[in-house]
Amino acid sequence: MHMRTVLFLLGELDDDDIDWLIEAGDRQEVAAGTVLIHEGQTISTLFILLEGALSVTTAASNGQEIANVLSGDIVGEMSFVDTRPPSATVTAKQNSIVLSISKEQLTQKLELDGGFAARFYRALAISLSTRLRLTVSRLQNFALPSSPEYELSMNELTKDAKENVALAKTRLDWLLRRLQDEAG
Repeated sequence: MHMRTVLFLLGELDDDDIDWLIEAGDRQEVAAGTVLIHEGQTISTLFILLEGALSVTTAASNGQEIANVLSGDIVGEMSFVDTRPPSATVTAKQNSIVLSISKEQLTQKLELDGGFAARFYRALAISLSTRLRLTVSRLQNFALPSSPEYELSMNELTKDAKENVALAKTRLDWLLRRLQDEAG
């Protein structure tokens, strides 16, 4: 069993926070081949992939895929945190559905709601730290990942993080159902 970045986020946020994400976010259907994020170009949106698959490429990899993004993953979070342009291009591999949240709205929410900010940044910190640890581990073992996705095994999680997983999965299902109902 593996964790997606959104599970870190949903495990930390509370129900009111998730209500806000649904209200502030924009559910978008994205056609295969659509570029959501261009390497080196400033972005104004954070995306949560609800359904489908995205491909991550870089100029340095000559357009070769370096990672897959699957349902439940978040993209654009690194640029949101450090305000630098994206270090990779993210393209829809297939028809997909994303929840896009404008950087402006998210920034305003973070400034006005200290509790939300603490929960949101903690979730991003845990997610990015986990991603870095997995990358370092793979480099130390001189082994390429079995797949280009960032995955985390349940047995690698701390006790606190494990306790949030079931809640996060329930919240993800709830979020997906609510967005489906609104789109219906």
